[in-house]
Amino acid sequence: MTYTCIDIADALPILEENAAIVDIRDLASYQTSHMTNAISLNNDNVQEFIDDTDKERPIIVCCYHGNSSKGAAEYLASQGFKQVYSLNGGFSQWSAMFPEQCETGQA
Repeated sequence: MTYTCIDIADALPILEENAAIVDIRDLASYQTSHMTNAISLNNDNVQEFIDDTDKERPIIVCCYHGNSSKGAAEYLASQGFKQVYSLNGGFSQWSAMFPEQCETGQA
């Protein structure tokens, strides 16, 4: 399995398919602001996420700028997820384009 890099505009229809959004930025950044309904994913909870998430559900991986998410997306694809996407531009571009689709708060 592999993953696909997608632009933010291409992510919107995938999000409408009940995609899971995983944010791999550090916890402080996530708590400051993140994509609406994003899950903070890190080394402490990645195995639980893999075990508890439907492998058929689309997964969009978000980082700061769209670089680190590629490695995480590749890893999730290797764990059996069928549709894994790395978000080009990351959260910085998403938040600039869709500030209304961001939220703050705890993980």
